[in-house]
Amino acid sequence: SVSSNPLHPLDTIQPMAQSNCTQVTQFSLVGFTEEPLTQGNLFLLFLLTYLVTIVGNLGIIILIRASPHLHSPMYYFLANLAFVDLCSSTIITPKVLVDSMLEKKSIAYAGCVAQVFLFQLFGITECFLLAAMAYDRYVAICHPLLYPLVMSPKCCFQLVTGSYLVGLTNGVGQTISMSTLSFCSSSTINLFFCDIPPLISLSSSNTTLSHIILTTAASLLGVSSSLVVLLSYVAIILTILSISSAEGKRKAFSTCTSHLTTVSIFYGSSCFTYLNPSSDSSRGVASIFYTVVTPMLNPFIYSLRNKEVKGALIKCVRRLFNSWQHTRLVSCRT
Repeated sequence: SVSSNPLHPLDTIQPMAQSNCTQVTQFSLVGFTEEPLTQGNLFLLFLLTYLVTIVGNLGIIILIRASPHLHSPMYYFLANLAFVDLCSSTIITPKVLVDSMLEKKSIAYAGCVAQVFLFQLFGITECFLLAAMAYDRYVAICHPLLYPLVMSPKCCFQLVTGSYLVGLTNGVGQTISMSTLSFCSSSTINLFFCDIPPLISLSSSNTTLSHIILTTAASLLGVSSSLVVLLSYVAIILTILSISSAEGKRKAFSTCTSHLTTVSIFYGSSCFTYLNPSSDSSRGVASIFYTVVTPMLNPFIYSLRNKEVKGALIKCVRRLFNSWQHTRLVSCRT
């Protein structure tokens, strides 16, 4: 007898394709050269960069907590930015250091998922922290009389908490995006860490949903936060130009240069990567900037051009030196 509900030929092809697919359990990372001498130099470079990043960002956090006159909204945001930079660098750099000493550079699927989640969480958190810092400078320069009221401790806490929540939402969304991808034909990632754009390129399944999530996140989250920064600085520049004295203009602009430098490096490299996810080589160079260079530079950008931070650092060093001298003197007497 003939079946009354025959299977269409296409109905049998997809299950067969899925059954022939062996999901990968680990990925190979090929972001850097395999030449031993170059790998050794890269190890030293990344190690030095990571140590400077740890010391610099931890130093900023400790200095702000230890200095009462730095307990203001601007430095509250800066301490959180230093914490995010420390975390985002720790997600990537230690794995790069380990891989540079191994012949086979790989990462387990579960480790790749964790790296995507955490990196996307802290990446978007940093975007919105930078936007909050731009808004803080806008209120301070354009509406100085309203500054204590607008930038209250409650408002600052809400802005920082909101930044982490938006980052968490993005991390969960990108992790869900990765879970929909199948990797059958290849397991080689053309980058030195796990990120969504190269994983989408590597996938052997339908990537429509992943492309939609990636583009939506980059457009809504990245562009919206950068738009806040742009509008804040347009208003700041217009206000500075209306100041009559040259000294007043210089002081007003000096409070923004550090933040503007950080914003230019971070937003430029990250937007280039996620809004142009097609080029592997250019993505690798841009990724180095916002995963390694920016977290290292931020403490120096904000401290070397900031008299309050430099003053607090000098006072802290003097206190430590005097305490050491006192302890030494007491020990000598005993």
